[in-house]
Amino acid sequence: MSGRDWKERISIDPNVCHGRPCIKGTRIWVSLIVDNLAEGVSEQELLEAYPQLTIEDIRAALAYAAEMTRERIIPIPLKAEGT
Repeated sequence: MSGRDWKERISIDPNVCHGRPCIKGTRIWVSLIVDNLAEGVSEQELLEAYPQLTIEDIRAALAYAAEMTRERIIPIPLKAEGT
């Protein structure tokens, strides 16, 4: 999936899920997909749990998340020496 293709699959509408980024035509949050993948849930398990999802939707969610990391800096505390 190219960097811009996610725009075809992700929607942000203030009237749907309080404006959270969702897969178009669903109420499935991008963050739900990314959180599940981060916890070790497989793509196949997500597709089974959410039959309206496609593999392209999952890839779009990841591409959107990657784009957002380039847009915002999230401070990560540095580990103190000796710990």
